Formats: sequence, structure tokens, C-alpha cells
Amino acid sequence: MSIDLYPPFIKQDDLSPDEGFGADIDEDCELLNGATKGFGADADTCIACLGAKDAVARWKLARRYQELYDKPLTKLMKDEFSGDFGRAMKMLAMPIDEAECYMLKKAFEGLGCNVKVIYSILVGRSNDEINRIKKNYFKLYTKDLGKQLASELHGDMERLVFNCFQAGEEPYDPQFHTEEKAQEDADEIYEKGQGKFFGTDEKKIFKILCASPPEHIANIDKAYAEKRGYTLSKAIEKELNGNVRDATIHLVGMKTKPYHSAAAMIKEACKGIGTDELLLTTCIVRYQYVLKDVMAAHIEEYGKTIHERVKSETSGNYKELLLTVLNAVWPEEG
Repeated sequence: MSIDLYPPFIKQDDLSPDEGFGADIDEDCELLNGATKGFGADADTCIACLGAKDAVARWKLARRYQELYDKPLTKLMKDEFSGDFGRAMKMLAMPIDEAECYMLKKAFEGLGCNVKVIYSILVGRSNDEINRIKKNYFKLYTKDLGKQLASELHGDMERLVFNCFQAGEEPYDPQFHTEEKAQEDADEIYEKGQGKFFGTDEKKIFKILCASPPEHIANIDKAYAEKRGYTLSKAIEKELNGNVRDATIHLVGMKTKPYHSAAAMIKEACKGIGTDELLLTTCIVRYQYVLKDVMAAHIEEYGKTIHERVKSETSGNYKELLLTVLNAVWPEEG
């Protein structure tokens, strides 16, 4: 199956800690409460309390703060901070499986949706995590996420995302996902794309890619390259355009080289004139559980750390917060 971005703790049926939340969590709750009293919040203290926590500790912090002060930690962050920094603080104040729903909600806002944020969250995910996102979105906003997506997306992008949204990735079965099956699927992808006389049958290609588990996708890629002389991703580049091309490459990448694909998405957020701050924030928060692997892939692929991108693309408290999240996983030298 596709990799999980949520730590196992999040998926437990009973999330109540066996022996309380711990003295450290209580202390951080007190620090956050004290830092937001009076005129003007102490941003540095809040950054230290939230930014340096992993997903499990942040879940405990959010739950415990509500218990102690009868106020959601997300509301506290919203009341005290604004802009890109405030939005990032609110994301960090939420359990990761709820934070992704908030990220999608923000991506829907304004004139035209942020399609990169949408596909980066929903494409190439495990069945369990897709189903959690669906359930939590309705729980938080009493809206059906599928209907929201249908109103925002169109054409091939809608078809691709909805194929992923069905959470229909097959479990890997070596008795079914054989080399012969990989060759059949590789041939069908070619016939519906590069080998088609006119146009491309994207619907069939998306169905194969979304349903195939990572092991099978790797075998399809191998079979395609051996017979056609170039990889599956190169075929997608030749056949599709724009955001649909990028989203489909991301889908294949999340199944075959997930950490490199995550690193590429962070690079994408910083590409060109102007940074896509929403995409950058969502990536760093969402990938926190696997951030060490993503950082290693980023260095291997681009010869620089994610810290360097953050330093060149952001400023102020927003920059300090993102660097704190990164340093908790991969401390900067010196």
C-alpha cells in the first residue's frame, strides 16, 4: 500500500493516553496560556511550544489545552496571530488528520482553488488516510468533501482526484500482480495514451494508476521502459499537460519514490516568482512524520536542505516557525 503520513498513534481507536498527558504537556499548556495573555502575544514562546513538537505531542497538547482552559488551541492561535504565520500556527495546533481537512478548506477559498494543495493531499495516499480525511472533513465542516471537490475541479483533474478519492488501491498480491499483469497494464497505458491514434483515454490510465499498489506500479514502470524505451513518468510528461500532468506524475512518484516526490512538492511551492505559502506550509506540516526521509531525498535531489529554501523564500515569525519544525527533525549544522 502507499506510505502512511500519519503516525500510528493517530490511528488508534482510543487516543486517550493511559497515564495522562505528562508533565511536559501540562507545562507547555501553561506557557501557551501565559504567552497569550494581555496585549500582544509572545510569538517566540508559542513557536517553541508548537513548532518543536512531533504530531503525537501536538495532538496531546491540543487535547490537554482544551481540558485545562476550556478553549480550543486552534481558536487561541487564530485569535492571536494572522497571515501566513497565523495560518501555520493553527495547522500545528490541530491533529494532523484534522489539519489536512483545514488545509483543503483553505485551498477552496477565494476565486479559483489552489489545485496543487488539493492534489498534493489527496493523490497517492493510502486508503485508510483518504477515508479519514473524508470523515473528518464532514465532522469539522458538516460538508461532503466529494461535493466540494466536484464544484471546484473540472475535466481530467476532477477525474484523477476522484479516482484517488475512492480509496480503491488494491492490496499487493503477488499471485495477481504478476509480471504478466504488469506487462498487460503497461501495454494498456500505452494504447490509451502514446499509442492512441487521436487523443488520450485519461480515464482508463487514471484507473490503472490509482488502483495499482506501489509494487505493481514499479513493475509496470519497468515493463513500460523495457518495451517503449522510456519510463512511465516520461510517458505522462509526453501525453498530459499542466496541473494534470504534474498531479499524475506526483501520483506515480508517491507510489514509487514517495520521499523524493514530497521533496519535489516543496520545491514546487518555491518555484518561480513568488512563493506559494499555502503549499509550502501544508507540505512541511503534513510531511512532518516522514520529514527526515524527505529531507534526505531533497538534499540528494537538489543539493540543498529545505532550511535553505525556507530562509530564501520566507521571513519574520513565519520563517522562524517553519525552521523550528524542520530543526526538530533535522537540526541545522552550526
